[in-house]
Amino acid sequence: MTVTERAAYIKGLAEGLGIDDSTKEGKIINALIGALDDMALTVADLEAQLDELSAQVDTIDEDLGSLEEDFYGLDHEDGCHCGCHDEDDEDEEEYLDEDIYEVCCPTCGDIVCIDSAMLDEGETTCPNCGELLEFDLEDEADSEEADNDKGDK
Repeated sequence: MTVTERAAYIKGLAEGLGIDDSTKEGKIINALIGALDDMALTVADLEAQLDELSAQVDTIDEDLGSLEEDFYGLDHEDGCHCGCHDEDDEDEEEYLDEDIYEVCCPTCGDIVCIDSAMLDEGETTCPNCGELLEFDLEDEADSEEADNDKGDK
């Protein structure tokens, strides 16, 4: 039995009791039944919207899966990159050999995936907000070298 059906059942029971609207108790009971009926209709609307949203998310997920297959060359259900499904797929082997790094954009907080070539260039643009992200690996290497020098003393 759905929420709206249960609310209608309770409303029918109350009407069958012949509750008098002129008494304080009757007014309260009828107000509660009216509120219950409104809540049941709201819940039913929310359930319908949730079903519609769920269908839209499923469609987006399927579209994203297709884009991932096209962009990353993932044509296997398990997402396996080992090359066991297609022996002569050299692009897939190159993709596996390439290091991928995740960088958090300080402006929007989005995670941006970059490869070695982008890292060597020293900068890229955040695809979410357009912010220029710069990478200075020399400062990182100097910092690690200074840490190592402290540990040697």
